[in-house]
Amino acid sequence: MIKNSFSFNIIVSKTDLDALNHVNNVTYLQWVQNVAEKHWSLIGNIDSENKYVWVVIRHEIDYFLPAILNDEIRLTTYIGDSYGVKSERFVEIKKEEKLLAKAKTIWCLLDQKTMKPVKVPAEIMAILQSEKGIN
Repeated sequence: MIKNSFSFNIIVSKTDLDALNHVNNVTYLQWVQNVAEKHWSLIGNIDSENKYVWVVIRHEIDYFLPAILNDEIRLTTYIGDSYGVKSERFVEIKKEEKLLAKAKTIWCLLDQKTMKPVKVPAEIMAILQSEKGIN
């Protein structure tokens, strides 16, 4: 189990496909954001959700193999380093054991009232550095 990881499966639908009949690059990016948000909703807490909001400031994604209609895809995310106002998150997108794509996203923590960056407080840092994995 990867430190502070989360996984779930999806089935590729027709709306996920592009003109070449494989999963569109934009869909992969949406999956990257979806798995991160689902993970945070499980490990975050109500108090922090009322004070702060995460926003993406950078995505890096590498594509290796295509996914097609009805493929069962496993999305796994885990948290990397967190520092200052930022936190790294990694996502692997696999079909069986084959890596289809991987991504690194830099998230920035904002104060929900002012919408300005705020240093990640100790209580959120503790959540981000947790050893717990969720599947």
